[in-house]
Amino acid sequence: MSATTLSPLDRTDGRLGSLDAYRGFVMICLAANGFGMAATAKNFPAGSLSQFLKYQFDHVPWVGCAFWDLIQPSFMFMVGVALPYSYAKRQASGETLGAMCRHAAVRSLVLILLGLFLSTGVKDTMTNFTFVNVLTQIGLGYVFLFLLWERSLGTQLSALIAILIGYWAWFALTPVVGPDFDFEKVGVPQDFSRLTGFAAHWQKNANPAATFDLWFLNLFPRSTPFTFNAGGYQTLNFIPSLGTMLLGLMTGEFIRRERSRRETFIGLVVAGVTCLALGWGAAHFGLCPLVKRIWTPSWTLFSTGWTLLMLATFYGVIDGLGVKAWAWPLKVAGMNSIALYVMSQLLKGWTGDALQRHFGAGLFNLLGENYAPLLKANLILLCFWLFVWWLYRQKIFFRL
Repeated sequence: MSATTLSPLDRTDGRLGSLDAYRGFVMICLAANGFGMAATAKNFPAGSLSQFLKYQFDHVPWVGCAFWDLIQPSFMFMVGVALPYSYAKRQASGETLGAMCRHAAVRSLVLILLGLFLSTGVKDTMTNFTFVNVLTQIGLGYVFLFLLWERSLGTQLSALIAILIGYWAWFALTPVVGPDFDFEKVGVPQDFSRLTGFAAHWQKNANPAATFDLWFLNLFPRSTPFTFNAGGYQTLNFIPSLGTMLLGLMTGEFIRRERSRRETFIGLVVAGVTCLALGWGAAHFGLCPLVKRIWTPSWTLFSTGWTLLMLATFYGVIDGLGVKAWAWPLKVAGMNSIALYVMSQLLKGWTGDALQRHFGAGLFNLLGENYAPLLKANLILLCFWLFVWWLYRQKIFFRL
């Protein structure tokens, strides 16, 4: 493995301020459930702005991209960006490669187990063995990502190309289902907009990854046999999403190397535009549709293009221009992202009920009934943020 030259920025506090802010921004969006924008917009069906917000703060049904579809890619991309910072610090402290490998394996296992825990609802009578939430997806790919740390750029690019082309070829070479296939049996209603032509290889719940899950998920104890995922998400998404994390890893190593901040910013923008063009081009010319729910290879590139541009924006303002004060609330959230994520998954309902219990049943209607989802989401977010702020003040940071 080759040594990495640290940039002057890294020698100050060992942290990338823009990455903390970007992570905090994503976690705040997630904890606030999109700030209640989609639910609020439904109360204003005639407004063009409300329809735009409704679209942007909800997942697209299958093909396409909205802002909300970029939350998980951002999270996974940032895992890759942060990895070289984390393990370079361990390396500098004298930790051996073997110890770091063990740490990566344990982190992977903990992420998978935590993801399973959070995926199991209060009404489930047993563990819900599903591997499609962001934590399990990261956990499934994390060890492979670590093994590519500090490899040459050529090796990393070769791995990325092998992942994306190999996964694309698997779908493309698998025969599409016949005209008599019963889509309703796999949770796809008759009025669902299905893909045609070559794109039909990436059909919802009628693709090779869905077939794999029909076998794989029934290996685990279940109250009822697994037949389909209602959203069309698949366990094997972790393979192409490893490409997202790998692009993040290459980005993190790029930022850490000795160069001016201006050059770094330009490099991030150029890389972002390039990934956007490649992903859009693959979809536009019919090679592979943009589908986040099964993380198509074109989606890997297209979504990473957006994450690179978002990181470039944070980097340019915070680390480039040095304008940092505005991002402090985001930094507070970003430095305890795991705590914020767990609270957002487990405590939204309880927190909303507690707020009404203590401040009155009409609390969320103070701005009017139509704006109740907006006020509720943001008050719950405020409670979560105040808790991670307290953790920040106490210098308590939950990390895996």
